[in-house]
Amino acid sequence: MSIEPNFLHELVGSMSQGAAGNPTVAMIEAAFAHHGLHWRYVNMEVAPEHLGEAVCGARAMGFRGFNCSLPHKVTVIKHLDGLGQSAEVMGAVNCVVRRGDKLIGENTDGKGFLRSLAAATDPRGKSVVLFGAGGAARAIAVELGLAGAKQFTVVNRSEQRGAELVELLRDKLRLTARLVVQQGDYSIPPETDVVINATSIGLYDGEVRIALDTATLKPTMVVADVIGNPPRTRLIRDAEARGCRALDGLGMLVNQGVIGVQYWTGIEPDAQVMRAALERALRL
Repeated sequence: MSIEPNFLHELVGSMSQGAAGNPTVAMIEAAFAHHGLHWRYVNMEVAPEHLGEAVCGARAMGFRGFNCSLPHKVTVIKHLDGLGQSAEVMGAVNCVVRRGDKLIGENTDGKGFLRSLAAATDPRGKSVVLFGAGGAARAIAVELGLAGAKQFTVVNRSEQRGAELVELLRDKLRLTARLVVQQGDYSIPPETDVVINATSIGLYDGEVRIALDTATLKPTMVVADVIGNPPRTRLIRDAEARGCRALDGLGMLVNQGVIGVQYWTGIEPDAQVMRAALERALRL
C-alpha cells in the first residue's frame, strides 16, 4: 500500500487478528471526512507473534494511535509506555494514543457504554445488575465503578469467571459487589436502577433471549444491551414493553469510536454521522 505524504497528514489504525470486514473503519473514516481531516484509519491483520514489531512500526511511522482487538488487548500492554486509569484497573487496552513521544494504552469499551448511558441516567449511586463477566462486562463494570455506581450484582454462568470480576470490583475499586451463578431465569431485584446484558447472547439473532424474568423489569429501570447487530434485540424489545428506558448496543459502539477520534485528533466528532456510517456498514 502506498500513501501520498503530501495528502495524508496523520494515520491511525486497527491491529487485530482476522481484520477483514471491520465496520469500525467506515465509521471512523466517515468522521475524518465529515470534519475535513486528511487522516486515514487503516485496518491491519497482525499475528500474535508479530505484535511487538507492529507496535514498533506504528511508533516509527508516527501513527497517532491505533485500536487493538482480541487477542491483543492484554499482550499489547508490555509494548506501551503507560496506561490510562481504567485500562490499568481492568488490565486490558483497546485504544492506543500517542501523547508526546509516548504510546499510552486506554480502554474505550466501558467509556463508550458510559457515554451512551449518560443519555438516560447518571450512574452515581446506582445499583447495577450485570449479565456476563467477560471482557465487555469487565470494562463496563470498571467504568461504572469509577463513575460512582454504588453496587453491582454480577450474573454469570461460570462461577470462576464471575468471581474474578466481583473480586476486581471489591479489591481495586472498593465497591459492593456480589455474584449470582445463573441457574434459570434471573429475577431482577426491585431496587435495581440499571440492567445490562454484557454477554454475546442475541448477536445476529434478534429472537434469542437472555435468562431473565422480564416480569421483574420495572419502568424505573434503564435496560442496556451491548449487542449492536441487530440493535433491537429481544431484551431491548422486552424492556420497552415493560416501560423501561432501553439503550441499544449501537450507541456503545458509536461512542467508542467518538472517544477514539477525540483521543487521536482532539476534536469532538459528529456522533450522528458516525452512527449513520456504522449502520450502513452493518446493513441495518
